Amino acid sequence: MRILQLCNKPPFPPIDGGSKAMHNITRGLLAAGHSVKVICLSTPKHPLVPDDVPEPFRKATGIEGVFVDTSINVVDAFTDLLTAENYNVSRFFSPDLDIRLIRLLSQETFDIVQLESLFMTPYIPNIRRYSRAPIVLRSHNLEHVLQERIASGERHFLKKPYRKYLAKQLKTYELEMLDRVDGVAAITPSDAEHYRAHGTRTPITTVPFGVDPAEYEADLPGGDPVFFHLGSMDWLPNEEGVRWLLKEVWPRVLRTHPKAKLQLAGNKMPKDLLDTDLPGVTVQGRVKSANAYMAARHVMVVPLFSAGGMRVKIVEGMAMGRCVISTHMGAEGIDHTDGTDILLADTPAAFAAHITALLDEPARVARIGQAARRLIDERYSDKPIIDGLVAFYRTLLKA
Repeated sequence: MRILQLCNKPPFPPIDGGSKAMHNITRGLLAAGHSVKVICLSTPKHPLVPDDVPEPFRKATGIEGVFVDTSINVVDAFTDLLTAENYNVSRFFSPDLDIRLIRLLSQETFDIVQLESLFMTPYIPNIRRYSRAPIVLRSHNLEHVLQERIASGERHFLKKPYRKYLAKQLKTYELEMLDRVDGVAAITPSDAEHYRAHGTRTPITTVPFGVDPAEYEADLPGGDPVFFHLGSMDWLPNEEGVRWLLKEVWPRVLRTHPKAKLQLAGNKMPKDLLDTDLPGVTVQGRVKSANAYMAARHVMVVPLFSAGGMRVKIVEGMAMGRCVISTHMGAEGIDHTDGTDILLADTPAAFAAHITALLDEPARVARIGQAARRLIDERYSDKPIIDGLVAFYRTLLKA
């Protein structure tokens, strides 16, 4: 099968949840014997550097990047407000990519065109015009739900109504797109049900984020449990969660365990967080290897209150046999069992109680981590996930 994969950012290097989700699909399809052509947006925040892409991947995918400046522009945002376009989506449109697609689709034939995220849907008109291939929307998040949650937590009196307006506008756009594609590959069952509940007749399947478990082998280090958070800090939900953790949770932990250790890392770490002066807390910016960082620590904490979709870092932490403490929202989309393969809490007192309980009984860290690893082996390995996606492709081709 020949697949054209259109990505809203480079799938390589796989340095964050979105790029990893795209890269693992590409890798899995190639391993299953399919042909994948990758075209991605290259942005100031996520540039494609061809020399950094391994030669085997570059040759197999013929990966191309088309530059588009997705930086926030106040004038463009105001213009879209007047024209009723959604700025969250419109800033990902590039006339250069549209032209490249016309040329490519005029010369080559594909069996499936896969759009990675809602942000690639502005290219649908010309894909339809120049290709007969079914279009599949790979939905990484319910984007309007994510924006609704961010808007509800916004405290700035001017930003809050604007965020609410964008979320409402995005909901209309996202639900309209369901009827403009031939299939939807949602990342979680709850996302799939949310789409179905709006009455679309477009076929929908669930294709979760998957990993190759062999890449995540790691024993627990010795010593007392060290708690850690790892995530890009230019993503607002991560920053909100970390600030909540430091302000509301960690002081409660220190009351009974003054020697407890919390380590935070992530790209674009705000300066005031880098300068944090709290007992037991160590903060750093981007790390060279996420896996090496996780392997050297014991318990992952994921305090998210405005997330959506599926948290890739939780899946990776579980694959590495790490105990995870998360909010219920952070663990959405993962087929977990609270208290067995993950610990869940939504209040400062409950979150702190999980941390202190693990400090009091360190053996639970390994038991929960081992159960988490078994869950990943059974439900979130690459091969069955790719097999399911390919089976979905085939049903669309027969329709």
